[in-house]
Amino acid sequence: MAEAMEFTVGERSVRVSNPGKVYFPEPGYTKLDVVRYYVAVAEGALRALRDRPTTLERYPDGVTGESFFQKRAPKNLPEWIPTGRISFPSGRYADEICPTEPAAVVWAANLGSLTFHPWPVRRGDTDRPDELRIDLDPQPGTSYRDAVRAAGELRALLDELGLRGWPKTSGGRGLHVFVPIVPEWTFPQVRRAAMAIGRELERRAPERVTTAWWKEERGEKIFVDYNQMARDRTIASAYSVRPTSRATVSAPLRWDEVEDARPEDFDLRTMPGRYEDLGDVHADMADHAFRLDAVLELAERDEREHGLGDLPYPPDHPKVAGEPKRVQPSRDRDRRREAGGETRRGPSD
Repeated sequence: MAEAMEFTVGERSVRVSNPGKVYFPEPGYTKLDVVRYYVAVAEGALRALRDRPTTLERYPDGVTGESFFQKRAPKNLPEWIPTGRISFPSGRYADEICPTEPAAVVWAANLGSLTFHPWPVRRGDTDRPDELRIDLDPQPGTSYRDAVRAAGELRALLDELGLRGWPKTSGGRGLHVFVPIVPEWTFPQVRRAAMAIGRELERRAPERVTTAWWKEERGEKIFVDYNQMARDRTIASAYSVRPTSRATVSAPLRWDEVEDARPEDFDLRTMPGRYEDLGDVHADMADHAFRLDAVLELAERDEREHGLGDLPYPPDHPKVAGEPKRVQPSRDRDRRREAGGETRRGPSD
């Protein structure tokens, strides 16, 4: 393999080892290609990560090798990359990297980091999100086109609620819509806002949208994954390379592009040219911070008028008061049938 190389990124010099290592065998992209990609989009990638505790999804031997999520900052972290302390649902904590310079993105890429998973908080206050993230996740039998249709309905709903979202591809079949918010509410409150938005979309398009947590209940619909706003749940950042065979990336879009865009149009090879021509199309997100009052009022009406309370949390979260059973519905029915059968047999035993 070629010897190590040095890249100047901003005011920093970043060393890249083993640049010739193949990371994506199908198109033949190497570690050097990944690094050059992140150099080309560094400012945009930093905009999505700035001051955010960030988990690194690392593939040190490429997408066909072993991978892992690195939540705690690496031991060899340069002194110029700060960290932020985040707490997990278990009560444990970790110090994660919080990029503040574009060189930090390239430094992480040298470690084999393909995808960046930032928390929806800044290191100054890691308990109050400043982004409401809405994940439109196509289920089996649906496609990106179905997510596009749901995104259009979501855009209209956000407008009614006095909010504005910035859409991006997931790098796969889905769409993400981020809403910058005032960091005034806790994780449970922002998660509740995500549930209220999902439920309203579900009411408007029950045949196409669902908030059902259990896969067996979702059907061929777009799942609004409200639990992406639970603590310690993250979404791939804008410009992140995804571990797909073609090295697709999570591409920020303008709303007028969503209808015609295709996820496969945006990859490690094509995104630098788009970035050079258009810049970061989400750059103005930093100029906005919306309030959630109207959404939380919707959540209160859901509970008061429709009896819609909490929905299940992810399995690693502590049980929350008022939360429904965390039992797969079909298994719960089986258990109840078994219990009923034992009761019926009792008197005749």
